Amino acid sequence: MAELEYWLWLTTRKGLGAVGALTVLDHFITPERAFYGEKEDYEALPLSPFARSSLLDKSMDEPNKILGDCDRLGLRIMTFQDADYPQRLRLLADPPVVLYIRGRTFRFDEEVSIAVVGMRKCSLRNREWAERFGMELASGGALVVSGIAEGVDCHAIRGALKAGKPAVSVLAGGVDMVFPYENRFLYQDVAAAGALISEYPPGTPHKGDHFPLRNRILSGLCLGVLAVECEPQGGTMLTVNHALEQGREVYAIPIGLDEKRARGTNRLIHEGKARLVESARDILEDYADLFPAKLAGMAPLPQAVVEARLSPPGREPERGKKPAPAEPARELIPRAQQKSRFTDDELAVLSAAAKSALTADEIVERTQIPMKRALSALTILQVQGALEERPGRRFIALVELEG
Repeated sequence: MAELEYWLWLTTRKGLGAVGALTVLDHFITPERAFYGEKEDYEALPLSPFARSSLLDKSMDEPNKILGDCDRLGLRIMTFQDADYPQRLRLLADPPVVLYIRGRTFRFDEEVSIAVVGMRKCSLRNREWAERFGMELASGGALVVSGIAEGVDCHAIRGALKAGKPAVSVLAGGVDMVFPYENRFLYQDVAAAGALISEYPPGTPHKGDHFPLRNRILSGLCLGVLAVECEPQGGTMLTVNHALEQGREVYAIPIGLDEKRARGTNRLIHEGKARLVESARDILEDYADLFPAKLAGMAPLPQAVVEARLSPPGREPERGKKPAPAEPARELIPRAQQKSRFTDDELAVLSAAAKSALTADEIVERTQIPMKRALSALTILQVQGALEERPGRRFIALVELEG
């Protein structure tokens, strides 16, 4: 029986949770030894009677189902004892025992990862700030980490993707469970360019009581947490409190006093729990000496490029919609502006899809760009309104490049 099955057996025992599973590991050293323990062995554990009784259930049906789902979905399972398990998480009081990863595996201990968090029902202005900071942090060499819900989280992720960089979303359900449904395309984009991470196995719905537990991982993977907009109570403040307990830096954007939904961020600054920041550079400067290889060589995007890639507040393009009956004339992009508006990959994709709608595979074949980079370029171009998805998952350029 594969060792991984024992890890899944341990983490699916009812009533244990992360702390209980670690308690079992402290006693038995390995999940395999815990599996073969007897009732009298479990009696010595400082667990609830219900948790101890769950260890007597030796069925492998659920672990085998999870393994099958992970194989089918192409997910990686990372355990607490794996060599590349993040040390940042290992040092937490309640680290996740198992992580499910869809997409890339990052060496978080070597990343300048910054969490960007805030309200779901945020103002249009703060959606723009979230997107701007996500883009500037990513282009400056940081790894943006957030949730993927509507509001601040998804706009911070979009900003990082618009910079042509990866992003990481930590989820409160299985990495195959889209929530909310409106962000289904964003799930695909993050998995293609970065990673979706959860401590819950595939098929697990996003439950309300999962989010506070998820937040400790979100902050734990990062060096710092940026609060964009929040009230004194709520999920954002829970993440901030996790960050403070974990010894992470906390940053906040100052918001006008007349905006009630920003009382939390303003209070954090006023109480000295968070540092006021006006740009991503204020954050990146804190880590320049510690991570010179990550940050020193990264030139931030020129301001003109940032402005060009940012979506106007409240006018986020929606993909998957049918085209309007009458198509407008394509915008002609002068040669002198092309490099400032688009990356090399994006320019190659636009050229390939200039005259006819192509599938992603056809675009890769014509451009010879690796699939993950091509998917990232497709995402950014659609968000910018420079490319459109047609029926059959085919893509066509909506702008014309001057030759």
